[in-house]
Amino acid sequence: MAKAGTRLAGKANAILEVFTHNVAQFGYDGTNLSDIANELSISKGTIVHHYGTKDRLLAALHTSYMRRRLTEAKLLIGKLDHPEQQLAGLLFAFILYQEHDRDATIAFQREVMRLAALDIDTEGLELRAEYIQLVRDVIEAGIAAGRLRKTDLRIQSLLMFGSAQWAYTWFDPSGDESVEEVGAALVDLVLGSLLVRRTALPGLSDPRGLAAQTARQCLLETSAESDSGLAAS
Repeated sequence: MAKAGTRLAGKANAILEVFTHNVAQFGYDGTNLSDIANELSISKGTIVHHYGTKDRLLAALHTSYMRRRLTEAKLLIGKLDHPEQQLAGLLFAFILYQEHDRDATIAFQREVMRLAALDIDTEGLELRAEYIQLVRDVIEAGIAAGRLRKTDLRIQSLLMFGSAQWAYTWFDPSGDESVEEVGAALVDLVLGSLLVRRTALPGLSDPRGLAAQTARQCLLETSAESDSGLAAS
């Protein structure tokens, strides 16, 4: 029975992985279940058995993506002492996602409006709201500690997410700028306007600094835990 359950879980994971890759490459409308079935040498009915509909596959993509991002964000915040460090680490992570977990990031970002409009009770929407609130809480803590200027939390956080949201349309992993350099530019842009004392900015935006390296470490740790969990399932 355990082996049968493992096979079923493995097949469901494989379906979601191929679906994610295809959405990243072709968009939701350009992705169909028949192509996924052919690629995995399974029947279309097997996909329907595991996920029901294409919309539910998209909801599963959303949920799994946001679970990983929340796990990483909470781990990162726990490793860094001060709100401005935590915010810098989160901003680096926003851009590191363009290289780390790239297919899922592109699929999520290009279909984010469709995800929000899905007529499905999806855990992913709640997780996304929790993630946004987590970032706002970090900013609020920085303001309360006198390290960040008072600002409109909603607008400031939307500007941050908006900057990162469209990075998939122009960031090239094999281009002239590394993902760390682009992350540093985002940290410089955001914290340059928020820090009460800008003398800390060079250290916070340093691609080899504590915030950047902690962000990278958290992504790798979470990825390793996820991989070991899949191997054990």
